[in-house]
Amino acid sequence: MNVATLNNAIINYGLLIAFIFFVFIFVKSSIKIIPQERVGVVERLGRFHSELHPGLHVLVPFVDRLVVIHDMREVPMIVPEQVCITKDNTQLSIDGVVYFQVSDAKLATYGTNNFMSAIVQLSQTTLRSVIGKMELDKTFEERDEINKHVVASVDQASLNWGVKVLRYELKNIQPPQHIINAMQEQITAEREKRAKIARSEGERQEKINYAEGDTMSTIRRSEGDKQSAINQAIGEAEAMKTRAQGEAQAILAIAEANAEAIRLIANAISNENGEFAVNQKLAAQYIEQFGNLAKTNNTMILPHNLSDIAGIVSTALSAVKQSNSKN
Repeated sequence: MNVATLNNAIINYGLLIAFIFFVFIFVKSSIKIIPQERVGVVERLGRFHSELHPGLHVLVPFVDRLVVIHDMREVPMIVPEQVCITKDNTQLSIDGVVYFQVSDAKLATYGTNNFMSAIVQLSQTTLRSVIGKMELDKTFEERDEINKHVVASVDQASLNWGVKVLRYELKNIQPPQHIINAMQEQITAEREKRAKIARSEGERQEKINYAEGDTMSTIRRSEGDKQSAINQAIGEAEAMKTRAQGEAQAILAIAEANAEAIRLIANAISNENGEFAVNQKLAAQYIEQFGNLAKTNNTMILPHNLSDIAGIVSTALSAVKQSNSKN
């Protein structure tokens, strides 16, 4: 092989390599594949031309240029820790997380130089402004309100950046150590206060329960005594009624017996020698009664006609006859 042939082979080989390299550059610059949930921005001769959605795309080499591919998914981004001063002049170290999503690839590319940095800076300044309007205790109680204020402010500004701010969450609120110690003392005092209140409430309720128990016991005891007195009175009334009925029956029986005795005496008087027997009986009883009276009393009153016993007996006998005639 002569020198001319060798030179021609080298030239041909170099041209082939150049052609392959040109084809590679052409293919690389003209064929673009956009992944799922991504959007590419294409410029043609330095100006915005189109957006590339997921799939295979062919660009004009050396004319079209894929500037950036935006991730259209929700993205969490840490907001670095910063010092905020509350309304009562307490310094707090606060950090957070902001969640955003690119909604317009064109605005996200041309609306701001760096929308992620803009979101972080605006979140920090808004957070300082919100914290400055609150006292220390409120910053722990109203975390949701703080998050809402930051989201509303940043989302309104990010409309021109093609970004939608979805939410903001505070991660840590770190006060100075002396504030932490004071808060711990306050919590301890509050718990002791609650314990004392609970204990006093328990003692008060215990006294109330005892008092109510004594009251109920007294009421029930008085009701028992009342019922017992009523039952006793009823019993006594029944006993008196029964006794009265018995006495009435006894009096009636005595009266009936006396009446029967009088009838028998009257019948006896009407018989033969009955009057004589009555006279004898009355005289004997008359004398017996005067004898008993002399035994039981020191002083004895005597009738003026004591010697006329026959007259007294005759008077008594007349009374008996009159009773018999009436019957």
